[in-house]
Amino acid sequence: ERSRGRMTGRSGPRTREELRYYLAADLAALGHDRRPRGAALFHPIVHFQGLLRRVEYLDRRNDPISRVVVLAYKLRLLRLGQRLGLTIPRGVFGPGLAIVHYGSVVVNPNARVGANCRLHHDVAIGSKRGRSPVIGNDVWIGAGAKVFGRVTVGDGAIIGANAVVDRDVPEHTVVVGVPARAVRGVAEHDPRPVDGCGVADARRSWRRR
Repeated sequence: ERSRGRMTGRSGPRTREELRYYLAADLAALGHDRRPRGAALFHPIVHFQGLLRRVEYLDRRNDPISRVVVLAYKLRLLRLGQRLGLTIPRGVFGPGLAIVHYGSVVVNPNARVGANCRLHHDVAIGSKRGRSPVIGNDVWIGAGAKVFGRVTVGDGAIIGANAVVDRDVPEHTVVVGVPARAVRGVAEHDPRPVDGCGVADARRSWRRR
């Protein structure tokens, strides 16, 4: 949801169908048409994102069984996040999230990020004076980038490696530097849109562990 150009409310699946959609969209963004075998051992980011989406889904349910199950999933998610260096709260990212590399990714729980975000390592999305960023759809965030405070990053923006973003970024704009500044518009990039890259096939073939 958006209010005056800013996204409001928590992201994440609310129904089983939405859960399957989020799982499939994340898989497609990570370059898989189905959940790979041995994901927990050989594809830890796939496993982490799958746990994250299940926690988001179960956290919205109020039945006693879900409340018990979600505690176990939260513990597994916490432990895996600590091992991979990922501090990514539930309810922040839309579908199509791609965490490219694990290692020191820190996200404030009050941030809101749209669909098809591509995150590299050593990224921080944080607050300043109690205000957190709102990031649109199809945004690419390079290694070492920092985004903090009450800023809005428009759809299709590219944040270059090690950039520090403390002001709004227009749609389809490349920003680099400290502080980040616009250098050009975005010509073409492929953040793996949710409604493509085998999402439908992935949705059908996702297998729960």
